Amino acid sequence: MSTACTVRTSKFLTNALLGRRQMVVDVIHPSRASVPKTELREELAKKYNVADPSTIILFGFKIAFGGGRSKGFALIYDDAKARDAFEPKYRLIRAGLATATESSRRQRKELKNKLKKVRGTAKARK
Repeated sequence: MSTACTVRTSKFLTNALLGRRQMVVDVIHPSRASVPKTELREELAKKYNVADPSTIILFGFKIAFGGGRSKGFALIYDDAKARDAFEPKYRLIRAGLATATESSRRQRKELKNKLKKVRGTAKARK
């Protein structure tokens, strides 16, 4: 935020089946350690005319050796419904768009094994 950064995209692909645009994002940020994903989300929203920045998911960023450059992936969903349908839950939690369920590892395993024994629509109720 103190100094500007340059955002470039490459390998742009429109994925109509999943309702999204996907791309590799190159960020050049000299004299900065890294750039927050919130700032990158705003830059991509301006660049690609996205009305709702919460439909942009950023992940997999690695800072190049020596600093000053980062590379990662961006997914721009057409709407929130497509985002919720296809995006993994852990990435939604990281982006602050979903809440994590507070349960122990043992409880999750017991629920998984219980759901194995149930067939049909009863699984959706549990």
